[in-house]
Amino acid sequence: MRGTSRTERTIFQYIDKPLLLLYVALTLIGWVAIYAAVYNEEHQSIFDLSQNYGKQLVFIGSSYFILTIILALDFRIYEGVAPFVYLATLVLGVAVIFFAREVNGARAWFEIGSFRFQPAEFMKMATAMMVAYYFSNTDVTLQKNKAKVVLAGIILIPIAIIMLQHDTGSALVYFSFIFVAYREGLSFIYLLAVALAIFLVVMTLLFNEWAMGIAVAAAGTLYVVLARKLRPALIRSLLIVVPALILIFSVNYAFEEVLEEHQRQRINVLLGKVEDFKGAGYNVHQSLIAIGSGGFFGKGFLQGTQTKFDFVPEQSTDFIFCTIGEEYGFVGTFLLLVIYSALLIRILEVAERQSTRFARVYGYGVASILFFHVFINIGMTIGLLPVIGIPLPFISYGGSSLWSFTILLGILIRLDSGRKLSLR
Repeated sequence: MRGTSRTERTIFQYIDKPLLLLYVALTLIGWVAIYAAVYNEEHQSIFDLSQNYGKQLVFIGSSYFILTIILALDFRIYEGVAPFVYLATLVLGVAVIFFAREVNGARAWFEIGSFRFQPAEFMKMATAMMVAYYFSNTDVTLQKNKAKVVLAGIILIPIAIIMLQHDTGSALVYFSFIFVAYREGLSFIYLLAVALAIFLVVMTLLFNEWAMGIAVAAAGTLYVVLARKLRPALIRSLLIVVPALILIFSVNYAFEEVLEEHQRQRINVLLGKVEDFKGAGYNVHQSLIAIGSGGFFGKGFLQGTQTKFDFVPEQSTDFIFCTIGEEYGFVGTFLLLVIYSALLIRILEVAERQSTRFARVYGYGVASILFFHVFINIGMTIGLLPVIGIPLPFISYGGSSLWSFTILLGILIRLDSGRKLSLR
């Protein structure tokens, strides 16, 4: 009995305190920001459970409870249950397509009274676990094509399910796993290929497929003409030019047939092809006004006019960053980015010191998912990226996202504390 008590104290003693403190800080910042974003003078108490800020407090409290359970469990359980968690979330993801009510064109939420549960949020965590499980339980090397195909399958299956839910924003998050693959030996060429593909897509949308096709073909021809060895240069050129041409001439089809009308409009606004301040570009335009009006030090707590008069839709969820920008200015947003940077750096440090491949790969999965969310959310809020509707980790209003991010980070903290305990 005495030994068990000492072991339990040791487990919590070896929890990484910087990660825990950064997590708590972000949840509390989010709570205060949500209070400002949806402030109601008739319900001024931040603890009022009838308002979203009161509900967020419940979500935060329940998240702390979930984290406590995660930290109390044996750290070895997480690797073993990874395939079951992955399959369970996939089943929920498929079920929501058939049984959920359509909201804003997407079937992505189960509704229980006023509470909404989004399986896609938990699928990200489960996929990170499954990717780590695959690397740890087989002799995986990404120099082999079979390993690449299996890894791609693990990632593409949830993407396909989420696309069937018409939730493109959540589906894009899974492409962050390419950074995990790169850490585990994927050639840098693949990262360059992804960057080139994004560039070609954007340029094709800005101009047209024939102009881009001619430009790519001309560049490939010029490379062959200038090369010293004709045959190898021709082969290399064809390996790049042919897939590039296929991509270029597929862009318009995907743009018109795959994306929803509101998604097409948002991209056109971002690219400057249309100006629609009262329609697709309204959210971003108002967000930029809010952030710009904050200046260097901000207008002060509850003093933001854009926030107070509800000019920015979804301001407590997808556009919560502009609330912080208006009330606390450049200083506030800079400090928030410092906190996020500290969190990501600490996660990478924790991942690198792990003694098992499962824990290390999982740590990189956590960092990749959080980085993608922060980068995309803030990018769309300041008008640098299209609006795709993904939350700002630990800050945006919502139970599903907060719980999923808590579980995502909590498992890493528990794996790390277990490693420290085993070294004693």
